[in-house]
Amino acid sequence: MADFFIDEKVDITDVVCPVTFVKAKVAIEELEPGQILSIHMNEGEPVENVPRSLKEEGHQVLKLIKREDGTFDLLVRKGEEE
Repeated sequence: MADFFIDEKVDITDVVCPVTFVKAKVAIEELEPGQILSIHMNEGEPVENVPRSLKEEGHQVLKLIKREDGTFDLLVRKGEEE
């Protein structure tokens, strides 16, 4: 994760879909456009749905990193405000 400066982190491993996207969306809404959010999540539905949903919201998915424990870190740059 040294490639990017992480402005904020959120851990959504303790919730299930669709709450995973809701928590990610709330966290990214608190950032300024261009800032980067790291989202720690479980495999399965969150990895499939959260990146896609954030892209549809106008944010840029930078990287999906698989960790040794089977969880993932998703790096997302907040898009411009509408």
